[in-house]
Amino acid sequence: MDSISNVNGARVRDFIAKEISDWDAEVKNDWFNRGGLTPLCLDNVLVSVYESLLLLFELCDITRTVDLADPSSGRFSQLVRRVSTLITRPAAPDIMAEQCVIVTAMLKDKASEVVKHLSESHWNSSCMVTMKKFQDVCGGQDEASVILRYMSGCRTAQYLSVNKKDFIEGVKVSLSAGALSSMTDLDYDVLHLIWTTEKLQQQLDVTDKRYELLRKSALASLQSGKKKMALSYARELKLVTQSREKCSSLLNRVEEVLGVIADAESTKKVAEAMQIGARAIKENKISVEDVDLCLRDIQESIDSHKEVEKLLEQTPSYVDFEDEDIEEEFKKLELTVGKEAQVPTPEKTIKAEGRTASEAADFISNAFSNLNLSDHPAGKPGITQLVSDGDKITKKLQMEAV
Repeated sequence: MDSISNVNGARVRDFIAKEISDWDAEVKNDWFNRGGLTPLCLDNVLVSVYESLLLLFELCDITRTVDLADPSSGRFSQLVRRVSTLITRPAAPDIMAEQCVIVTAMLKDKASEVVKHLSESHWNSSCMVTMKKFQDVCGGQDEASVILRYMSGCRTAQYLSVNKKDFIEGVKVSLSAGALSSMTDLDYDVLHLIWTTEKLQQQLDVTDKRYELLRKSALASLQSGKKKMALSYARELKLVTQSREKCSSLLNRVEEVLGVIADAESTKKVAEAMQIGARAIKENKISVEDVDLCLRDIQESIDSHKEVEKLLEQTPSYVDFEDEDIEEEFKKLELTVGKEAQVPTPEKTIKAEGRTASEAADFISNAFSNLNLSDHPAGKPGITQLVSDGDKITKKLQMEAV
């Protein structure tokens, strides 16, 4: 009994010295001045500290790896385990046990990166990958385990395995926001086909490396004059080439089968979408003519938008103009402004008309003042000439006034 107490006291001393290192030496000595005996209330204190840490993890949105769901178990088992974890809590948890904690926000970001990476090579709403491929995408075995646990809890990924001649593990990942549907026999067959393609591709890579080594050895033998050895290398090259052709043919056939399955899934989804659309039209009491009219309006809007974009693309930009063209246009503008400046204004025209009328009046008065009236007929020509000149001036004034 004393040995057990000493062991517990040593564990508590090591824990406090490790976790609470900023305590003074006097406090530590006063705490353990009973010959290594554990204080009676220390167990309760440590349990309270442990529960406070759990509460802190929840407030800080921190996830423990032990709290993540096991992807290899079924959904019912995961649900039972989660409920039992919430209801029951160990009375004396093992504080010294090492537990990994992860920030939930970082875990979400990493899972989003994995989904984005897989979406670049898959066009459907979900994809199937082998466990090796999933580990390569996640960056390691430990990272893949944590991410798979988290995504399984969110129902965006599901673990599956096939145990035929070889034990095959894979992951089905949802590439959309929705959750995955239940597994079918087709999913297991697809996993086996994908695993087969990876194995065949690895065999092709090994065959290509062997072919390259044999070719270099054959060339070296020919250069050194060893014809028999070069001939044996040539025979091996022939066998390797035939093996590669068979492997490549088998790989192409498997890929064709996978392509047919993918096309069938797409066709099935299109048919389901058409059924959903027909059901929605029937429930909302919308006629097919209304749907057709709406589609035509949408198509016309798209066509008009494309025409506008095409016109905008054909319109030359201001960057295409040269400096010489700009200078020429600027000179034309200067000439136009100069011509407009030379056009007389209405005020100047009125002043000019007033000056002409006054000059004509002065001329008439001077002419009458210089006129010599006489009774002789000889004066008639002079009067006639003066009157005619006056008529001309009057007509001129009238024309200018008009």
